[in-house]
Amino acid sequence: MTLEQILRSCGGVARTGALLKRGVGERVIERHVDDGTVLRVRRGVLALPDAPSDFVRALSAGARLTCLSAAAHYGLWCIRPASELHVSRPGRSAEGCTNHRGRAVPPHPRLPLVGLADVLVHVLQCRPAEESAPMVECALRRGDTVAAFLECRLTGPFNGPARAALASVDLTGESAIEVAARLLLRGAGLRVRSQVPIKGVGRVDFLVEDCLVVEIDGAAFHSDRKALRRDRGRNNMTVIAGYTVLRFCYEDVMFQPGDVLALVLEAIGPRPVR
Repeated sequence: MTLEQILRSCGGVARTGALLKRGVGERVIERHVDDGTVLRVRRGVLALPDAPSDFVRALSAGARLTCLSAAAHYGLWCIRPASELHVSRPGRSAEGCTNHRGRAVPPHPRLPLVGLADVLVHVLQCRPAEESAPMVECALRRGDTVAAFLECRLTGPFNGPARAALASVDLTGESAIEVAARLLLRGAGLRVRSQVPIKGVGRVDFLVEDCLVVEIDGAAFHSDRKALRRDRGRNNMTVIAGYTVLRFCYEDVMFQPGDVLALVLEAIGPRPVR
């Protein structure tokens, strides 16, 4: 493999020592640095010009990405992007970054990421449930790990919120925003069932207090005329079946949760529970 191919397989950035171990000679490295095809971002760290900036920052700090900063690279559901870099550098500080020092599993074999289980533990300890639960739910649905393994890493009084967020994961969500909506509704003390089949309608996202159907529309909602007609037909059949229907989108759940709950409570009103 060429130097560029090796770097590409490592996410575009690697330590000089790692490249030397893979048989890349120092003269080859210097030639590529001189002609600009490879950048020396700091002593001992080389990168391709188009390497992801978060990979470069992490490796330059002697660390690996974790928590929200690693989520997208592992294909996990994310409610919102990280506003700062989250890394893991055991035993030392990482200036300008949020440092999660503890690790329990091997890191990613090629990329500057901690292992997936460590990513999940770190996000449970670091972020509110609305952000951490979707990531964990995604990983558990894919079979990447099991809840018991994460739970055994979350002992002690300081991990109470993390354990509560983990306990909120029930594997019924089909997207990050559905998980966030479920937490919002259940957090208000409402009885909520997810992915409930209704005759003539199909599965609905949530059935609240057995009388209100709540649907969460993703970015692709009504992406074409056919989808619009299909969803209007579902709405009509849901009403005919005797349910009230409310629809919300990402912006509603994330930026106006109080308004969402107010509408849900008003829609339920004094109606008797079925």
